[in-house]
Amino acid sequence: MTPFKANSHIISSFFLVFALSISTIFAQKIWTLEDCINYAFENNIQIKQSKLQIESIQANLKQSKFEFAPSLNSTSSLNYNWGRSIDPVTNTYVNTNNMSSSFGVNSGLTIFGGFQKINTVKQNELAYSSSLYDSEKIANDIALQLTGAYLNILFNHEMLIVAQNQADVTKQQIERTKNLVEAGILPKGDLLEIEAQGLMEDVNVIRADNNLSLSYLDLLQILDLSANEEFEIERPDISINDELSVIPSEQVYANAVNFMPEIKRAELDVLSSSRNIMIAKGAAYPSLSLRGGLNTNYIDSKLIDFTDPNSPVMAFWDQISDNISEYLTLSLNVPIFNAYQTTTRIKQAQIQNLNSKFNLELTKNTLRKSIEQKYFDAIAAYKTYHANKATVKSLKEAFKYTEEKFTLGMLNSVDYNLAKSRLTQSESDLLRAKYDYIFKTKILDFYMGIPLKF
Repeated sequence: MTPFKANSHIISSFFLVFALSISTIFAQKIWTLEDCINYAFENNIQIKQSKLQIESIQANLKQSKFEFAPSLNSTSSLNYNWGRSIDPVTNTYVNTNNMSSSFGVNSGLTIFGGFQKINTVKQNELAYSSSLYDSEKIANDIALQLTGAYLNILFNHEMLIVAQNQADVTKQQIERTKNLVEAGILPKGDLLEIEAQGLMEDVNVIRADNNLSLSYLDLLQILDLSANEEFEIERPDISINDELSVIPSEQVYANAVNFMPEIKRAELDVLSSSRNIMIAKGAAYPSLSLRGGLNTNYIDSKLIDFTDPNSPVMAFWDQISDNISEYLTLSLNVPIFNAYQTTTRIKQAQIQNLNSKFNLELTKNTLRKSIEQKYFDAIAAYKTYHANKATVKSLKEAFKYTEEKFTLGMLNSVDYNLAKSRLTQSESDLLRAKYDYIFKTKILDFYMGIPLKF
């Protein structure tokens, strides 16, 4: 084997090991809630679209500022005439062929236009700020959606553990029951009953596992990741304090109303609609504009000097120099009657302004109601959690006693299964209340400006 081939094999092996290492690193990545949120902020299509909208509005803002600059344009034309036509020099009908060119430069500037341009710039500045809040609102909604999906995975993971533990307990009890039946302590019917219970709990394990997989799928879809992606989240140990620690709803609202993007957007809409009234009123003012320009032309005609028909055609640059004309125009436009168009626009702008004020109040009310609902839901979930916690503790003791009686043949399998089902349901209710409380308090924390993380 040549040295080159040997080195090629070494290099190929190196890249293979490197690729496998990188793949393993990504496969072993454990996603925290912060990782999920940061990834969504960078890759979510809705957020990307909102950023494009920001760029578009920013371009409109720049354009409105450029409207203050004077316009500057140049024009040129080339004409060729033949047959009977008016000679542009003698202004008489002639039967000849000629070619002519014209050139011009003109500029215009609005000196006063009812402050419409100034108010348009101010309105576009508000629209730009509003688009930033729109983008922030989308990001907030996605962050809360991710938090709910993340907690749902944690909930379903614990539900799977509960289902698996219950199935394991039943499997152990099936073995003990077999021995008791063989010893003649219990009837065979009890064994059949508890075996049926074991099969049902195996189904519960499968169902819990499916729910866990579906909750992972939900999170992946929010992140716009493929369902085939190797994905695992961090499972922090989340506990609930014995004492209720929920911030009062009025305090949360007083804080949230000062920075939540939907409120800021609604406030800017009020200011923008006020500017729109000013723009509409500006059309009722007189406008003053200034225009100026320079024009010249050239004609290829034998009749340039009509006093001497035999004179040669004047040179191009001589004609351009001799035919220069300049103008300066100061125009005043006073609107008198325009079919009530201006009046109608002002009225519509005033209605829009009033509607935007109503929308601001509606947005505030919606935020307040949402916070109040989350607050009372959190309290209810907290109370439910602690009530279920006490119930689970009691049912565990009762089931332990029931299990002992069943083992001694003092209780039939129906009562045993019933006690076990009550315990399983109570543990499920406990977990559901736990994560409901955690989610609601996380939302309240979010409204207080506390980052979403565990």
